[in-house]
Amino acid sequence: MIQVRYSTSPTSAETSTTAELRDNFLVQDLFVNGEVNATYTHEDRMVIGGAVPGSGQLELPAYAEVLGTETHLEGRELGIINVGGAGHVLVDGEKFELEHLDGLYVGRGSEVTFAGAEAAYYFVSASAHATYPASHLSHSEVEPVALGSSDSANERSLFRYVWGQDVATSVLQFGVTVISNGSVWNTFPPHLHARRTEVYCYVDLAEEDRVFHFMGQPGATRHIVMKNREAVIAPPWSIHAGAGTGSYAFIWAMAGENNCYTDLAPVAVEDL
Repeated sequence: MIQVRYSTSPTSAETSTTAELRDNFLVQDLFVNGEVNATYTHEDRMVIGGAVPGSGQLELPAYAEVLGTETHLEGRELGIINVGGAGHVLVDGEKFELEHLDGLYVGRGSEVTFAGAEAAYYFVSASAHATYPASHLSHSEVEPVALGSSDSANERSLFRYVWGQDVATSVLQFGVTVISNGSVWNTFPPHLHARRTEVYCYVDLAEEDRVFHFMGQPGATRHIVMKNREAVIAPPWSIHAGAGTGSYAFIWAMAGENNCYTDLAPVAVEDL
């Protein structure tokens, strides 16, 4: 199953009800045992999905009714991160073992199969103008970047999997940020990506915990309350930051005009 979300304007977000904000930007119910579920957003035409193979295997759907192609990756590239237990992904028959929070980049034109009884795969695809080879991205082998501090409650480790440097892509970037124990804020102070859409997927939250995700233009912010394994779309005009009630991590993925990681505009706290 795939849902479709249309592009929105800053003014519509500013005047939306809570229900309207959730309908437009929150992505739920991606992870259902034995299914692949996805959402197509017109914001940079990204596909956001979840695959939970259970005891069988699952193919990456073509979604021809939305993408207009015979296969999903005919004109797209794909990022995958395992948010469950150990499993493996087949890319054109080649087997890639993925532990918890391991990632995989898959280039244009490939066929993808998900497997693993305990695995749960989060994936994002975006339009691609070139073909690049698949690349396995082990969470334990990626050197994290230390950000924030305990004094400001935003100490976190940034794991850059695909960010326009070591792994060649057309436009896709993705990785994981892990919030340190005792901190609550992510991506704070916030910033804007005028040339890219960014999607967050919050993971590794306890059942009773929530993240208060902030979005909107700097002078007119709104928030969405989110739980484990839910994603949220941040259009190019929106900030993206959140605070959690317990420990958590989040997967970030971007697509748009380029894959330059530093192409962003910081937003000062006093401008919020």
